[in-house]
Amino acid sequence: MQQYNLTIEANARPETLERLLRVVRHRGFEVLDLNAQKSQQTLILNLRLQSIRPISLLTTQLEKLFDVTKITS
Repeated sequence: MQQYNLTIEANARPETLERLLRVVRHRGFEVLDLNAQKSQQTLILNLRLQSIRPISLLTTQLEKLFDVTKITS
């Protein structure tokens, strides 16, 4: 199993966190650590993930989400 670190910036809306975590789970990644910070209009998530799958499988899907503005690994 590989471990990955991701930082995701997204628009702070009530459903954003749930939507992001659902994509993480559906793509076969396990959340080991999660830190979320919210400022005015932005939600910043720092995730430590684990999976046998390549991280590009997840980031490609996350980038398609309307509220996601930036992803760094």
